[in-house]
Amino acid sequence: MAAATTVFARPVLATEHTEFDVGAERVALALAARRDAPLAVVLPMIGNPEFDAVAPALAARDDAIAAEKLQHLQALAAAQGVCLAVTVRRGTEPHREIVDEAAALRADLIVIRRRGRAGLLANLLLGEMVGKVIAHAPCPVLVNARAAQLWQRQVLVAVDPADSARDGVAPAARIAVEFGLPLGVVCVAEGGGDSAAQQALDAALADARALGATADGELLAGKPHAQILEAARRRGADLIVLGRHGAVRLSRAWIGGVAQNVVGLAECPVLVCASPNAAEVIVR
Repeated sequence: MAAATTVFARPVLATEHTEFDVGAERVALALAARRDAPLAVVLPMIGNPEFDAVAPALAARDDAIAAEKLQHLQALAAAQGVCLAVTVRRGTEPHREIVDEAAALRADLIVIRRRGRAGLLANLLLGEMVGKVIAHAPCPVLVNARAAQLWQRQVLVAVDPADSARDGVAPAARIAVEFGLPLGVVCVAEGGGDSAAQQALDAALADARALGATADGELLAGKPHAQILEAARRRGADLIVLGRHGAVRLSRAWIGGVAQNVVGLAECPVLVCASPNAAEVIVR
């Protein structure tokens, strides 16, 4: 067995065990098998104590469905030599149950699907529940399309010139080192020839190399999300890392812009790294 990774010592898989969750489950189980450790799982269910009290038959039906899903997931994990520690959480807001469980477990990673059934236009790229998890999560969130696989070729981290903290660089470098993979660092200057972007790229490369990563970088020009996705395709990168930064508080946290487009369009896993203590931020 490969050496166990310690980048994420306490991951939690958030799944409803539907056809849309298969990529997240595949990646989470592969991480757990590599660590040779149990995998924490949270299965969120819509529930309301008052409604359940007046309609116990419906609550019992939902419990039976959840039990069937968990039995199937347990068998899937056992076939890969992975033990699961499963929690079913009922509430009116599934994203809140996921975030609260991650906080209770002191998780250092949430593994989740990209989206469920396509709904309103605003949610076509990224499911509403997933967007809320990213916005509120106390730790990095690994978002997976249905075809996602555990990375084996290259890690790509995208650096925002406006993000002085460079949140994604250290996690990306540590992943690259532990998995024995090269690290690509890209920084996109929308106008081209941006000295601030070059400085951000140079600083990110220095950070990554100081952590032992074999890293090279590119300064790109154009629409950030398109350039990041194209760089990943050209390089054969199978993990994209983005930093989440900013401190603009809203009445309702949301995810948009570059991060939403990259997460929504990438076929490989995308790791969104949250700044510490950032409960409600705009992901730029």
